[in-house]
Amino acid sequence: MSAKRVIPRELANRDVEAALDHYLEQGGEAVALGFVIALERAYQHVARHPSSGSSRHAHELDLPGLRFWPLKRYPYFVFYLERATHIDVWRMLHAERDIPAWMKDPDVS
Repeated sequence: MSAKRVIPRELANRDVEAALDHYLEQGGEAVALGFVIALERAYQHVARHPSSGSSRHAHELDLPGLRFWPLKRYPYFVFYLERATHIDVWRMLHAERDIPAWMKDPDVS
């Protein structure tokens, strides 16, 4: 199976930027670089194996096909939908967030 192109939405990009800013501020460059590497590996995994992600939140969010994949060593999930030609990345959220609330309303604090 060939890998599909991964296309993050604007909200997903903002999620990544916020997490990266946090890791740069709190952990330094090495921790932030580790986060970027973990994210790239997660993207590579879902690009090659899109059906391997968990569909746990799909029903309660009424988003058929929604899946997520965890980052290794970082408490984040990549939420995505498999499309015919690409992987549509919706969000990248911290594992301890109220995931359904954050997926429905990005301004939840």
